[in-house]
Amino acid sequence: MQGFKTFLLQGNLVQLAVAVVIGAVFADLVTAFTEGFITPLLGIFGGVPSFGELYFEINGSRFPYGAFVDALISFLITAAILYFFVVLPAANALERFARAEESLTRECPHCFSQISRKATRCADCTSEVAPEPV
Repeated sequence: MQGFKTFLLQGNLVQLAVAVVIGAVFADLVTAFTEGFITPLLGIFGGVPSFGELYFEINGSRFPYGAFVDALISFLITAAILYFFVVLPAANALERFARAEESLTRECPHCFSQISRKATRCADCTSEVAPEPV
């Protein structure tokens, strides 16, 4: 029972649960924003007050494509927000860390393994190398 309790209280599991809840609430927020502001704004130019009410019929079957248009707009807004405010900053931060780490190492001219720029001997092949200025 202690192992199960430890599993439930692990940091990653709790963080994932919080992220799922926040993501769901954020999706509801974007959907409400889309239906309340974006759709009516687009409706001004298209002459349609709400896309959610649009449909077409074939042999008495009703196809409400307007709800899909609202959902598509919500998806695009959510994806854009996530990309520009989460993915892009995270990628830039990872790139900066990689450049900083790369500047501290170099390639051994004999075995091509990564060694410190200050190294005078390769740890892998034990060849002597000239240190580079940092």
